[in-house]
Amino acid sequence: MKQTLLDLLRSVDTPTVCNAIEVAQGKRGFNAFTRGTMLCSDPDAKPIVGYARTAKIAAVNPPTESPEVIRERRMDYYRHMATGTGPAVTVVEDLDYPDCIGAYWGEINTTVHKGFGISGALTNGVMRDLGDLPDDFPVVAGSIGPSHGFVHVREIGTPVSIFGLEVQNGDLVHADRHGALVIPPEVVDQLEQAILKLLETEKLILAPARAAGFDFEAFEAAWAAFEASRT
Repeated sequence: MKQTLLDLLRSVDTPTVCNAIEVAQGKRGFNAFTRGTMLCSDPDAKPIVGYARTAKIAAVNPPTESPEVIRERRMDYYRHMATGTGPAVTVVEDLDYPDCIGAYWGEINTTVHKGFGISGALTNGVMRDLGDLPDDFPVVAGSIGPSHGFVHVREIGTPVSIFGLEVQNGDLVHADRHGALVIPPEVVDQLEQAILKLLETEKLILAPARAAGFDFEAFEAAWAAFEASRT
C-alpha cells in the first residue's frame, strides 16, 4: 500500500471509506461491513487501518485440551501477531458470541499488541480496563466486561466473522467507532482518488448548507450541483 493512501485512510472515517469504495466501483451495493452497533475504546482515536491478522478465542468454558497445548498455541498466536506484512490490525472472533464473557482486550494484551506495531484490534468479543489502555491503540469490540473468564486461543490465521463481516487473514481492514469494513483488493489502486473525489463532491452541498442565509432555493441549486458531480 502506498504511504499516501495509508495516510489518507488514517485521516478519514469508516463511513467515508465505505462511500469511496462505491465511488471506485461505480455503483452502490458494497456490503463488506459490520452490522449492528459496536463499541470503541477511544472514539476520538484515528481509524484502525491494516492487514488483518486473524484468530479465534473462547472463554465461557475451560479449555478441554492439555495446558501444554494451550500454552503452545498461545505462543503461536503471539508469533503470528508479531510477524507479517504491515501495517496490521488484529481481528479476533470470540466463538462464544453472542454470550461473550472473556475480556481478552485489557491493558496487558493491548500493550503487547501495540508493541508489536499493530494499529488496533477488531473483535466481536469483550474489552476491559478502559482508561488504562495504551494511547493510539483503539479496540473496536462487541461489549465491555470485567472478567477474562477462561479465555484461550482456539484458531490462528483462519477466516473470522465479526458482526456479519467475513474477514480473511491478510484482508485490508478499516475500522473506527462506526464499525469496520474490508477494502476489496480490486479498488485499492483507485481508492485514493475516489476518497479525494468524494470529499470534494460533499463540499458542494456542505458548504452552502453551513453558510448564512441557506434556504430551499440555495439547497436546490447546491443539490443540483451535488447530483451532477456524482454522475
